[in-house]
Amino acid sequence: MSKHSHFDCIVIGGGASGLMCALTAGQRGKRVLVLDSSNKVGKKILMSGGGRCNFTNYYVEPNNYICSNPHFVKSALARYTQWDFIALVDKHGIPYHERSHGELFCDNSAKDILNMLLDECSNVGVDIKTKCQVEFIETLEDKENARYLLRSNTGVFSCNALVVATGGLSIPTLGSSGFGYEIAEQFKLPLKERSAGLVPFTFTDQTKGLTERLSGLAVDVSMEVNSTVFRENMLFTHRGISGPVALQCSNYWKQGDTIHINLLPDLDIERDRK
Repeated sequence: MSKHSHFDCIVIGGGASGLMCALTAGQRGKRVLVLDSSNKVGKKILMSGGGRCNFTNYYVEPNNYICSNPHFVKSALARYTQWDFIALVDKHGIPYHERSHGELFCDNSAKDILNMLLDECSNVGVDIKTKCQVEFIETLEDKENARYLLRSNTGVFSCNALVVATGGLSIPTLGSSGFGYEIAEQFKLPLKERSAGLVPFTFTDQTKGLTERLSGLAVDVSMEVNSTVFRENMLFTHRGISGPVALQCSNYWKQGDTIHINLLPDLDIERDRK
């Protein structure tokens, strides 16, 4: 076997999940390596929340998550709550504020959250390598000393535990290339059907002309799809509708489903007729 560097744990992907996983493993005394194909880690963190990073919410419940196994969500939230992360933010003295529905945003910049995660990783000796493209992963027979061998453009690495935190297919330019799906297929892990989520709705018919004329206008609406209702701002764009309410509803919408939009959610016609 060629000479290589060994770690207790290797995390592929230096986004929010990957960095959080790495620092947690490091806190448990593990030697950890983070590999990221981009020129710097945490790019999606920096763009989230309009550059101010909506890092958590005061109100986090299992039913806020879409998951085929709700018991997993209950277990995860019981082991690490929003209050644990808020305590970490407070520990680093990061100023933040609350917006609608308990959403928490940085007062200054999303860089505060990224620097917090990087500082925590540094404190426990996590090694981070950027511009590292993993080319091949193989399993090893010597499971006591190393279970996985990774070949990359920057070297060969081995580890006992391998974490894939490469994200989905959302924004390839930020590193979300779908590489994780390729790894799943290599190891014959079952894949669920993929669909877009947290995305705006776009139109190609005459409705597009209407949204173009109203582009830039935000309206407080109630939107329903498949018996799931959200009430927040809807933003008209030159391509369709966006805003928090549309992004939320997109998680529940499938091709052919009907969307109901109430532009006057506080007006009860039946009540006002009496």
